[in-house]
Amino acid sequence: MNVDRLLAWPFQDVVQTYTVRDTLLYALSVGFGGDPTDAGQLRYVFEKDLMVVPSMAVVLGHPGPYVTDPAAGIDFRKIVYGEQALKLLRPLPTAATVRARERVVAILDKGRDKGTLLRTERHIVDDATGEPLAVLNATLMCRGDGGNGASHGEAGPVHAVPEGEPHRTTELATLPQAALLYRLNGDTNPLHADPELARRAGFERPILHGLCSYGLAVHALLKTWCDYDATRIASVRARFSAPVYPGETLVFESWRDGQTLSFRARSKERGVKVLDNGCALLR
Repeated sequence: MNVDRLLAWPFQDVVQTYTVRDTLLYALSVGFGGDPTDAGQLRYVFEKDLMVVPSMAVVLGHPGPYVTDPAAGIDFRKIVYGEQALKLLRPLPTAATVRARERVVAILDKGRDKGTLLRTERHIVDDATGEPLAVLNATLMCRGDGGNGASHGEAGPVHAVPEGEPHRTTELATLPQAALLYRLNGDTNPLHADPELARRAGFERPILHGLCSYGLAVHALLKTWCDYDATRIASVRARFSAPVYPGETLVFESWRDGQTLSFRARSKERGVKVLDNGCALLR
């Protein structure tokens, strides 16, 4: 890993135009419309009074596959998504042209046997008005790059999920073709589509995108605590604990303390925790 190069990586502004069709597609890809007669879900998948799923911000303004650039020096085949955070500064427009800029904010060596944390930050603004829309923070675990001695920046905050029974539990079923649908948002990593490649990577079949699981978590929070009102969500962050297989049902457990929601999720079929340390702030 070329630590100095990554800290000064020459990211360029990414300008992206998305349409109402893209907004509808994203909502469908994270489970909205599962009940097409549910008025709450319908406001995300039908043009009438359309709202945008807050987590759609994570598919906007991606800087491209810089981690595969030889100049980065990363063993990109061993990268896994560690965590994702989103701060929504205003509800996303149903269609817009946005401008985004990425930067590396931390590189932290956790040891040769564990790897190195690579944390990034992305600011997204409305390109027409310059109005800030969202701030994204992501953490990648570069499992093949530990032992470099790097200590730049800080790790992301860890939110402790309460002990005891959750205040509410929500189940969301995923489609067998969920990964094939979600990849149409722009993440075409073949790990989520090619059975042979998935087996070589150690999975029994293609896995669901981590950010799709994250979007499902936002869906569950909107359903459980917000009466499907996207304007209630101010921020959401969570850690990825294990991969999800398309077709599984996710069980979301959540707690409320004032305007703070804590949550985690597990696969109903395997009993495996797939999201943890979840925290959302409500407006």
